[in-house]
Amino acid sequence: MPPYTIVYFPARGVPPAPRGRQRAPMGTGQTLRLLPGRCEAMRMLLADQGQDWKEEVVTKDAWLQGPLKASCLYGQLPKFQDGDLTLYQSNAILRHLGRSLGLYGKDQREAALVDMVNDGVEDLRRLCGHLIRHNYEKDKAQYVEELPGHLKPFETLLAQNQGGQAFIVGDQISFADYSLLDLLLNHQVLAPGCLDSLPLLSAYVARLSARPKLKAFLVSPEHVNRPVFGARKI
Repeated sequence: MPPYTIVYFPARGVPPAPRGRQRAPMGTGQTLRLLPGRCEAMRMLLADQGQDWKEEVVTKDAWLQGPLKASCLYGQLPKFQDGDLTLYQSNAILRHLGRSLGLYGKDQREAALVDMVNDGVEDLRRLCGHLIRHNYEKDKAQYVEELPGHLKPFETLLAQNQGGQAFIVGDQISFADYSLLDLLLNHQVLAPGCLDSLPLLSAYVARLSARPKLKAFLVSPEHVNRPVFGARKI
């Protein structure tokens, strides 16, 4: 039996919800808050590291019924199980996997940089989530125009690390690489050409995506058929 279980909605990007919320069917007395897709980075990590895991897909109807939501520590998903350890909060899960699988830098200095990168990814992920959920048609053009500026710090970090020919931190892959790669792949769907002015990031995406196990995952039906931004038509 796989040691890991991911419990989440059937999306890898940001499920749309007008003003952050989607009303439940009348009579349920509940409001469904759709959360940003938070599991694809951990799936990439597990696949690339040769780890097996089980998926438990949660439908909107199942979530609206209430018992699962009530059982979740923070009332939200993803939920991640590693044997008898149950975790919530996607970044805590990534850090746990980073520590468990040796993907947290080779020393405390690199670990601090890995945390910094992941926090930067989180900032941009939140901006993207806000765009998808609020005034997407009105605000997309401005978001895309400003996107290179938001991505520039990652280009700078790559340039400072072996001239951009390695990973985002150090000379070995870390959980922050998977988090950043997920963010960049999603933005290439949202705004094709967004990396044209960022050659190191563009090469970084191509290089990581070509890693054999990760490449196999990225072309798998499970990944390809999982909506990037929920039901949002990009």
